[in-house]
Amino acid sequence: MTNPLLDFTDLPLFDKIKPEDVAPAVDVLLADAETALQTVTAPEFPAEWTAIAKVLDVSTERFSRAWGAVGHLNAVADTPTLRAAYNEAMPRVTAFWTQLGSDERMYAKYKAVDVATLNAEQRQAHKYAVRNFVLGGAELQGAAKERFAAIQERQAELSQKFSENALDATDAFSYYAELPELEGVPEDVISTARAAAEAEGKPGYRLTLKMPCYLPVMQFAKSSALRQTLYRAYVTRASEFGPPELDNTALIREILELRQEEARLLGYKNFGELSVVPKMAESPEQVIQFLRDLAAKARPYGERDLADLRAFAAESLGLADPQPWDWSYIGEKLKEARYSFSEQEVKQYFTAPKVMAGLFKIVETLFEVNIRRDDAPVWHPSVEFYRIERQTPQGAQKVGQFYLDPSARAGKRGGAWMDDVRARWLRPDTGALQTPVAQLVCNFADGVDGKPPLLTHDDVTTLFHEFGHGLHHMLTQINERDVSGISGVEWDAVELPSQFMENFCWEWDVLKHMTAHVDTGEPLPRALFDKMTAAKNYQSGLQTLRQIEFSLFDMLLHTSYDAATAQPGDVLALLGQVRAEVAVMPSPEFSRTPNTFSHIFSGGYAAGYYSYKWAEVLSADAYAAFEETAGANGEPSIETGRKYRQAILEAGGSRSAMESFKAFRGREPQLDALLRHQGMAESHAA
Repeated sequence: MTNPLLDFTDLPLFDKIKPEDVAPAVDVLLADAETALQTVTAPEFPAEWTAIAKVLDVSTERFSRAWGAVGHLNAVADTPTLRAAYNEAMPRVTAFWTQLGSDERMYAKYKAVDVATLNAEQRQAHKYAVRNFVLGGAELQGAAKERFAAIQERQAELSQKFSENALDATDAFSYYAELPELEGVPEDVISTARAAAEAEGKPGYRLTLKMPCYLPVMQFAKSSALRQTLYRAYVTRASEFGPPELDNTALIREILELRQEEARLLGYKNFGELSVVPKMAESPEQVIQFLRDLAAKARPYGERDLADLRAFAAESLGLADPQPWDWSYIGEKLKEARYSFSEQEVKQYFTAPKVMAGLFKIVETLFEVNIRRDDAPVWHPSVEFYRIERQTPQGAQKVGQFYLDPSARAGKRGGAWMDDVRARWLRPDTGALQTPVAQLVCNFADGVDGKPPLLTHDDVTTLFHEFGHGLHHMLTQINERDVSGISGVEWDAVELPSQFMENFCWEWDVLKHMTAHVDTGEPLPRALFDKMTAAKNYQSGLQTLRQIEFSLFDMLLHTSYDAATAQPGDVLALLGQVRAEVAVMPSPEFSRTPNTFSHIFSGGYAAGYYSYKWAEVLSADAYAAFEETAGANGEPSIETGRKYRQAILEAGGSRSAMESFKAFRGREPQLDALLRHQGMAESHAA
C-alpha cells in the first residue's frame, strides 16, 4: 500500500490518512529535505534563486504540506492514536525546521544571491528569507546555537501540550441538568443537550463547555446556580482547580522563560522586542501606547455600559449584587428590553445554507469570481469543498479552492480559523502554476430535528471573518510562494481582510439575501434588522476594553514580566494589574483565563494579540472607502471592490502592508473610522 501522506498528485487524501502513516511519511520527507539541504549548501551549488528553489523549496514544500495535513487532522479529528503519532514525530519535524532556519551555509548562500537578477516578488521573498535566517539563529555559534535549537524543540512540545490540555479540559466537563434548571434556554440547545445525554444512555440534559452550548446557557438560563456551575468550570479549565495532569500553569511559566531566553540569545531585551521585528509596529512601546490611548478613549463608554447593566439588574431583575456569571444574562435581558429583540429571535432567520449562499453572493459580486461545489477527500461527513473561479476570454479559470468545516464536535479544537493546505506558486520544478487551497474551520451548533443548523449573528460574523482570511490566501495573484496570499504579510496586518469582511454582516443589502426563517422561509424583517443595527454598538465600550485587556496583558507579559525571577502567581498578579488599569468589569479571584489563552501560548499570537485591534483600525478605514462609494440603495461599489482586491488581496505579502493600504486608500490609516464604527466617536449635532 502507498502512504497517502506521500501522494502529492493533487489534494490531501484526508479520508485515507491513518496515525500509522505519520512516522514512515516523516522518515521519507525528512530524508528528502535533508538531502536537498546538503545539495544546495555544497560549495559548488550556484547561489541562484531559482536553482535553490528547484531543489530545496520543492522538497520542503512537500514536507510542510504533508505535516500540515497531520497537524490539521490533529486539530479537527483528534484521537489518542493520532495525537500519539503527531507528538512522536513533532520533535524531529521541529528540529529540522530549526536547523534549516539557522543553517549558516544556507544563510551565506542566500546572501550571495545577486538581487539584481530577481523580479520584485523574488526580491521581497529574498529580503524576508535573509531576515528570517537572522531571527532563526543563523548568526549564533557553538553552544548558543545548540541552546537555541533545544529551545525551539521544547517550545513546540510545550505549546502542543498546552493546546491538548485546553481541549481535554473542555471536553472532560459534563453537567447533566434536569429540565426545570433549563428554563429560558433556547429550544434547539435543549434538544441537542437531550440527544447528547441519550447517546450516553443517561437521564437529563448533557451540558458542555463547547461554545454552542456554553454561551446560550450563560445568556438565557434563568437559573443563576446553573450559570455559576458552567461559568466556574469554564474559567478554571486547565488550571489547579481541575485534574493536575491538565493544569497549564507550569507550562505557561516554562514557555515564558524559554521565549525570554530565545530573545536574549538573539540580542533582544525581551520577547516583545523580538516579536515586533517582522510586524508593522515599530516597538513594544508603540503597541503599549496605542493600546493605552485606545483604552482611555473606550473607558468612559465601558463605564457607562457597566452602569447601565447594574441599574437594569437592580431595577428589573432583582439582582442588587451581580456576580460574574450573571453579566451575560443581564446583558442579554437589557438588550431585549432596550431594543425589543433577542439573539434567539434573530437566529431563526440565519439557517446555515442560506447564510452560505448570501456570503458567496457578496464575494462573487464584489470580487468578480464564481464559487461552486467541488469534490475532494474530507475528514468528516459534514465538511464541504468548493472552488473559486474567474471568467476569462478562454473560459472559467480556477483561482483557488477551500474546505469548509462548520460544526462543533468532540475531538475538535474550539474557536475558528483559516489554514492553508497549499499556496499559489509558479512551481520551479514543473513550471506549472499551483493554485491555492484553504481550510475554513468554525464551531457552530448542528441542526436538530431534521432542520438546518441555525447561526447566531455572531456566528455569521465569524464565518465572514474566516472567509476574509481565506480570500486573502486564495485570491492572490503573486507567483512566489513565500510572499503569495497571507505569506509574508506582517502578522499585525493579517487580520485586515478578515475584519474587513465582518462589516458586510451589518449591511441590509447583503443580509436580506442570506436570511430565511427556519420554519416559514420568510426573510429577516427590515424592522428586526433596524433593531439589530440600533443594538450594534451595544456594550462596545466593554468589548473594546476586554480586547485591550488581553492585548496589553500579552505584551506586558512578554516585555516587563521577568520569567527567570518570577514567583508562582506572578502571571495572575500581572493580569490583575492590567485589569485594574483598563477593565471596568470585575473578575473573580478564581478565574484562570491565561490557562486557556491558546492564542498566545499555542497559536502564534505571542506578543501579537494586539494585532486584532491594530488591524481593526486598518479594516475600518478600508471599509470606509466602501461607505464613501456606496450606491443609492447602499449597494457596494464594484469599482471599489476591484481596487481593494487588487491593492490588498491580490498583492499578498509581495510588498509591505502599509504600501498595500496606501495603494488602496491613497494615504495612511486613521483611527476615526474605527471609533465611529464602534459608536465611540464624539457625536456631532446634525
